Amino acid sequence: MILIIAELHNGQLHASTRHAVTAATQIGLPTPERSPGFAQAGGDIHVLIAGKGSEEAAKQAAGLQGVSKVLTCFDAVYCRNLAEDMAPLIASIGKNYSHILATATTTGKDILPRAAALLDVAQVSEIIQVVSPDTFVHPIYAGNALETVQTAEPVKVITVRQTAFAPAADGGNAAIETIPAQAKNTVAEFVSISESKSERPELTSARIVISGGRGMGSGENFKHIERLADKLGAAIGASRAAVDAGFVPNDYQVGQTGKVVAPDLYIAIGISGAIQHLAGMKDSKVIVAINKDENAPIFELADYGLVADWETALPELEALLGK
Repeated sequence: MILIIAELHNGQLHASTRHAVTAATQIGLPTPERSPGFAQAGGDIHVLIAGKGSEEAAKQAAGLQGVSKVLTCFDAVYCRNLAEDMAPLIASIGKNYSHILATATTTGKDILPRAAALLDVAQVSEIIQVVSPDTFVHPIYAGNALETVQTAEPVKVITVRQTAFAPAADGGNAAIETIPAQAKNTVAEFVSISESKSERPELTSARIVISGGRGMGSGENFKHIERLADKLGAAIGASRAAVDAGFVPNDYQVGQTGKVVAPDLYIAIGISGAIQHLAGMKDSKVIVAINKDENAPIFELADYGLVADWETALPELEALLGK
């Protein structure tokens, strides 16, 4: 059996969980049938929903194809996804499963390693392909190489890179079962959260992403990217250099130490293309690069490249879109 740790947002099932379900279905499939887009049921797959007020998320999880049971624990102690609380809950039921999966989001990366430690097993991180039930492929060296890992752990604890797996479709009708909460931890507590709110799409799930780099010159100049993003219905990203320079907030960062995205269209403006940034966006379906340096590494990856200063290119592009 496979257990998926669902990620929630405001009481709703986060879209990333759908990708983990697809990865789970592939674990039980014969090798010839296994592919990144396969989303049929491949075994007994359970989804854990934890947190007070997450009844709607439980219904959404129960409706996913491939899910056979949803385990719920509607306790307030899990509302903030503290790893110190979530990990003991996962470990208490996890020993009954062959695999435990979560998406490699900030939340998944925080919770699952602690659960693996409690189960006394080694974790396999950010898989992008399922070779067999005990063998997986994941990127190493900032995505410049792929490593095939075979694990003999009795419980295989795995984080899934969501951009590598298609989202599971609706159409399921899983049973919903309630499980008891564990005792609240005494070493950590939730104090506050600072969230940036935007009407634009979420960066990791947007169909179009426009990112700016250090070449934008200042945070004030990102207003040109914002106007372009509003016209295209796009999310805004940035390179680490732009974030470190204080142009934009940390949650804009795309790359090895930021967010991994794979939109239909990725537009990189004033980004040279360091390998750390490419690791976070190289799986985008179409990549467009605008940079005044014709030797910028980003052009080696781009499907379309424009050698031009953004100060010239963006106003022209905005004017054309306005028509």
